Amino acid sequence: MQAKAEARYIRISPQKARLVVDLIRGQKAGEAINILRTTNKRIAPSVEKVLRSAIANAENRSNDVDVDKLFVTEAYVNEGPRMKRVRPAPMGRAYRYQRRIAHIVVKVGDKE
Repeated sequence: MQAKAEARYIRISPQKARLVVDLIRGQKAGEAINILRTTNKRIAPSVEKVLRSAIANAENRSNDVDVDKLFVTEAYVNEGPRMKRVRPAPMGRAYRYQRRIAHIVVKVGDKE
């Protein structure tokens, strides 16, 4: 049994979000929440929220699911659309830069 939760259009670079998501992949669900609580990154509360949502989805999908035996089977971050912005530059020029957006997906299941 697997349950999935997804957070889309999160305003953080996918590269930075992957650093946090890599910490919880393959861990027990309760242990993953503790890891996210102690992680000192800006994206950690958002990833924790997605993980809690996946756990709740597993509970809603099946009544006989044991939350203590759930594992994070899959956790990954995809790149979303980029916002193109312009920054003023010297001598009347303008530099373009991109603000990156991430889609975070967490799947929990019974077996590792």
